[in-house]
Formats: sequence, structure tokens, C-alpha cells
Amino acid sequence: MSIVVVISITITVLFWNELRSLSSIKKLDDYGMFQMTYYGDYGFDDFLAVGAASDSDIEAFVTKRLLKGVPIDLGVTGAGCTVFVTQSEKGETLFSRNFDFSYAPSLQLFTAPANGYASVSTVNLTFAGYSEDNLPNGLSLDSFLTLAAPFLPFDGMNEKGVAIALLAVPEASLENDEEKITLNTTTAIRLVLDKAASVDEAVALLRQHNIYFSGGINCHFLIADASGKSVLVEYYDGQLQTITTEENYQIASNFIAYNGVNIGEGFDEFERYDKVKAAIEINGWLSEAQSLKLLAEVGVRDGNTDKLQWSVLYNLTTENGEIFAHRNADNTMNFQLDKSD
Repeated sequence: MSIVVVISITITVLFWNELRSLSSIKKLDDYGMFQMTYYGDYGFDDFLAVGAASDSDIEAFVTKRLLKGVPIDLGVTGAGCTVFVTQSEKGETLFSRNFDFSYAPSLQLFTAPANGYASVSTVNLTFAGYSEDNLPNGLSLDSFLTLAAPFLPFDGMNEKGVAIALLAVPEASLENDEEKITLNTTTAIRLVLDKAASVDEAVALLRQHNIYFSGGINCHFLIADASGKSVLVEYYDGQLQTITTEENYQIASNFIAYNGVNIGEGFDEFERYDKVKAAIEINGWLSEAQSLKLLAEVGVRDGNTDKLQWSVLYNLTTENGEIFAHRNADNTMNFQLDKSD
């Protein structure tokens, strides 16, 4: 047996799950939307034992555990988003989400950890160093940094029908508890997706951890589950605050809602909120088609620049959904979340 064959076999054995993951990458849209299934253990339970006090800590963990020593630089900038939870005409719970940003390639990621729930999430590949001129390309070195994706979700839904999304806000604060492990915004989302079977469990898990905001971009989270229950989690006045509603829907945008302070980011967040609210209150519900249409309409525009990067609808009742890039609702991709064994 030649040395080349031996080396090839050794690499295949050592990197089998990584090769399977990279081989699963599909290009969904010419704008820069991809899909991948992550195979194997991404070490999140080990991460939860130590946490991270800064982005450099996450970079070090991901570099050592997932990227075989290849360094990664978490590139974080601001964002404006809209998320709404409502019922469909069939009584199903829909979780609809826009992500507005400067150009951001995205990855729809499927995971099924051995010690957690299967989930589908959307990853901002800008965090992993990708850009309009540098995109993943199937099974190649160009795609290698996508292996960090489990640590970089911006929204998602798990097999229990729990969904979560982050949105930027102008202020956030939490008193640090030295007895608690610290997470950042994206690993807090991974915590909920992997470990929470309900809104109540999600909030309890977040309360058990400190949080810091990557790149200094303050955020809040909208969380919902298949029962229709939802909550907006904000870090305000040094505490984790929860905002609920008596309505059969809940909307979040880029302003702090706790105690009606309504401090905004300045990206038409109140106008977007009002437009979604008006659309829902016509009938008290939105169909999937209406939700998708609304997502395409309410994305942020900054002058002649369209900031809407991706839109995704999660049906928390049926655990399927639809996703599209850059307001192109004519190229909507369907997906289904398969439950773990």
C-alpha cells in the first residue's frame, strides 16, 4: 500500500465527520445562502462547563475543538431585525424572523447532538469570516470555517417546537455572578436550542448563566414554543427581564420593551413593529403565505441599500418552515426538521 493511500485513509478516518459535514453543503441562493448538516459532536457540553468571557475565548475553543488549530476571527457588527410570533388560520404557531444587516452570507444549519435536541438554525457566516467575495464552496478548504457554525446561530427552532432569535437593542446590562458560567449571545441561542423543551425551560436556562454581548452589540431574545407561549428576554437595569403579552401574538423589533421604555436603535424599528401589528390584527392571525409576504415587506432599507439579508418562518407545530434570502420571496426554500433518535 502506497504512502499516499495510507495518508488518505488516515485523513478520512480522523476527519470523517468533518468531511461528511462539508460534503453536505448546498448552495440555496446566488445571494449567498447555504445549507449544511453538522455530523458528530461539536463539544457544546464541554463548552458549557467553562463558558467564555470574551469572543477570544470562543475563538480559542472553536479553533481547538472544531477547526483543528485553524484560527477564526469572530467579525461582529450591528444589526436591525423584526420577529413575530402568531397563530395561523389552522391554529398552528408561527415564528417569523427577518435579519437586517450589511451584506451577510448565511448558512441554514441542521444539528442533532447526542445529548440534546435536534434543531435547525440560521448562522450569519460573516461571524466566521465569510463575505461577498469569500464564500463556502462545497468540500474544499474554502468551506472549512463553516465547521464553527454550531456556535454561531442567530435564530433557530428545535425538535420540541422551541424557537429563538436575537435582535439588536441600544442598551443591555446584567450584573455578573461569579458562580455562573458566562455565554455570549450566539452560544446562549445554542443553549436554548440544544437543551430547552419549552419557553419556561429556555428562560430558566438563561437565568442560570451570565451573558456578554459579542462585539459590544447589545441584544434581546424573542422565544416561543409550540403551545403558543412566547416571551421577550431583555437584559435591562442589571437583571434578566421578561416581557409577555395577553395577546395571541408577540412582536419584537430593535427597541427595549421592558416597562415601556421603548428605547430604539434608529432603524425604523417602531414603524416595522406597527406594520406587523396592524397586519396581524386584521384577523388576529396570519397564514404562512401572509407571514412570508410580510417578512419581505418590512425589512430595513437604508436609502438605496436593502439591508434585509434573510427571512425565515418556523412552524413550531409542524416543525417545518421556509427560508429565503435578500427579500427574494420568489425563491423560497422549504425545510423539515427531523427529530433525533
